[in-house]
Amino acid sequence: MAVVHSGATLTPHFRDFLPRWLARQSWYAGTDVPELSAVGFFRIEDPDGEVGMETHLVSDGALVYQIPMTYRGEPLSAPGAGAGLIITAEHSVLGTRWIYDAALDPVWTAQVVCLVREEGVCEPSSKRGAAGSAEARGCRFVPPGRLDGKVTVDVVRVLSVAGIEPAPGLLGALVGTWRPEGPDGPATEGCLVALRG
Repeated sequence: MAVVHSGATLTPHFRDFLPRWLARQSWYAGTDVPELSAVGFFRIEDPDGEVGMETHLVSDGALVYQIPMTYRGEPLSAPGAGAGLIITAEHSVLGTRWIYDAALDPVWTAQVVCLVREEGVCEPSSKRGAAGSAEARGCRFVPPGRLDGKVTVDVVRVLSVAGIEPAPGLLGALVGTWRPEGPDGPATEGCLVALRG
């Protein structure tokens, strides 16, 4: 499991680079670089303890976006990985970190499939500043062995309040819960990732 370094800093900070990165994405609904507020965070564990994996749920005041990221100590060499690089940043404890869009990182996708197969729950993040807490849990619609073959992992980037039900070709999902109005506000639930096969 990855070690969480409490009190460590990242330069540049997420608030400095995520708005510009989000504004360049085809799925971003706005037209300008947004001012983002944190809605919640959660972590996925790498069993080898090598890759940090954290998802940020952020709002531009109109919509809630999901930005899953992986943090690596060296560049990712997987095919097409260069397109997923968000930024190279300096961690005050770990040094240079290559931060990727997790949807293009094979370690992240493998762990999402594992979470759904095992119907597990993600670790809460220790980050401060979120309006409320966030959680993600696996929901499997097929026997576990059906998730051992080729699986397509579809990340939901713009979140909506909607349940997810079994459907043809849908093997399972990562379902999220977040509280945009703060820890005492109502919980909102929606699909974060759909697994198809």
